[in-house]
Amino acid sequence: MEICGWKGTWIRPADMCSGHRQIHILVEEPSAEAALENLLPRICGDQAVNWSIYPFQGKHQLLARLADRLRGYARRVKNEDIRVVVLIDKDQQECHDLKQRLELCAKRAGLSTKSAPEWNGNFAVLNRIAIEELEAWFFGDLGAVRSAYPRVPANLGGKKKFRDPDRISGGTAEALFRVLKRASYFGDYLPKIEVARAISQHMDPAINRSRSFQNFVQGIESLAA
Repeated sequence: MEICGWKGTWIRPADMCSGHRQIHILVEEPSAEAALENLLPRICGDQAVNWSIYPFQGKHQLLARLADRLRGYARRVKNEDIRVVVLIDKDQQECHDLKQRLELCAKRAGLSTKSAPEWNGNFAVLNRIAIEELEAWFFGDLGAVRSAYPRVPANLGGKKKFRDPDRISGGTAEALFRVLKRASYFGDYLPKIEVARAISQHMDPAINRSRSFQNFVQGIESLAA
């Protein structure tokens, strides 16, 4: 199976042959992979699962290759205890339309989803959308942002714009870049992978204020249980 030039990361290699459930997570870029490498162990806890992350080179590439990838998984789930998670940014798209596109892609591949499960409630694919971008999840835990970057103002969460991380307008990646630049951390660009890894190291999934992040957590927990 093609993995777009990036190696999937097995976090629990000792368990690969143990018969534990496999969760494969498809993400649109390496910064999401960097964050999930830190977050998934906290979300899954002691559940007996193996998980791997497959980053693409952008949202367009993920969507363009998703149908073929899901058809490949449809052949595998007949003989393997494997589940697929598709994580993608909303960006400027309408959330309902994007979710329907993902759901239809799974349906055409012959795979059940959490929104359209089998008769017994089981499903093979979990589609989740970061609203509007992954960086909103970081704004959902400003304590983690300040642990990684202590010069960020302590009163940032009290400002109206940042009270609801899923409603930050104008792009959450751009907003995070402005916050960090004002705190004298970066110059001309945001090193997204570095920042994702640094902040996610300190994040507590249980207290995150982003509703889209909590939806992601609940979905992963349902697969790992």
